[in-house]
Amino acid sequence: MSKNRTHPTLSQVARKAGVGTTTVSRVINGGDRVNPKTLAHVRRVIETLGYMPNQAAQTLKGHRTKTIGLVVPRIADPFFSSCAEAIQAIARANDSLLIVTVTANDPRAEIDNLKVLVRHRVDGLIIVPANSQSPALRELLERVAIPVVAIDRPVANSAIAAVVADNLKGATTATQHLIDHAYKRIVCLTGESTLYTIRERMNGYSKAIESARLTPIFDTSIKDYKSAEYAIKSLLDGQNPPDALFTTKNSTTIYAFEALQRFNIPVPQSIALLGFDDFELASTVRPSISVIQQPVEEIGRRAAEILFEQLFDERKTGLPHSSKHPQQIRLHTRLIQRSSCGCTPPIS
Repeated sequence: MSKNRTHPTLSQVARKAGVGTTTVSRVINGGDRVNPKTLAHVRRVIETLGYMPNQAAQTLKGHRTKTIGLVVPRIADPFFSSCAEAIQAIARANDSLLIVTVTANDPRAEIDNLKVLVRHRVDGLIIVPANSQSPALRELLERVAIPVVAIDRPVANSAIAAVVADNLKGATTATQHLIDHAYKRIVCLTGESTLYTIRERMNGYSKAIESARLTPIFDTSIKDYKSAEYAIKSLLDGQNPPDALFTTKNSTTIYAFEALQRFNIPVPQSIALLGFDDFELASTVRPSISVIQQPVEEIGRRAAEILFEQLFDERKTGLPHSSKHPQQIRLHTRLIQRSSCGCTPPIS
């Protein structure tokens, strides 16, 4: 037998508390101009009855929806899932719900997802652009009347705030570290070379290689394990095999490490390995893998803080959102020295 359950109404709360509906409404919206004793009493009644404001009705009145949209390439990637958790923590602290959508780096899916979020009237957007250079994306984001913050990759030629890691410097540091180990043939193993982050890392690699008067060697074919295995076998079978690999993202590092293990290539004795992006098992596999570590949680947290700062300023002044922060915030990366590059990690 099914039960006929109804949600408590604002009028029921008012009758139970012995106050008018206007007072209850004021309590729900922060308690301005409500006597402290009345405020506490009404809140107790709300809790006792289990009353929850109708968010749809609040939205129709022009109130916030208390939702934030997050658009990422993939949630299975530890980088983006960690960012999402950091953003969600800030959203919850600001009494907001985080809605996450996934694009698989498809610009069309990205536009579709953004339109859905805007139709649902999210209060703000945090986005990892599938294509930083996309005019369609830039025009859409500049047209929406809500704050937007980009993470990991900026939106080119726009005033949209962005929080990114210093990919160029991180890759330069990584490559220079391999050069300092006296490696001469250092291959940059990569894929998705149209992405902003990958291009920056490739540029950082080139900068260090050219400064050392070495020859840059790129293989941009990596998209999965099979392609990494084929690329590494081709490099090892060539006339001048590499003595070190610099991989530009965590999945590529993992594919390369697995392929070297399969071919029984000693790391770092025959070939060194250093990757961009730390990952959970990098310190526990043998040999442990040296990486450039990004401040992942800080990227998500800073982006969310900027977004809510813009929302707060907009509510306070009634003017379009603006940010006190620089247009692009670059956060420092860190070289984590382990065994795969030829270092003996310090004893902790």
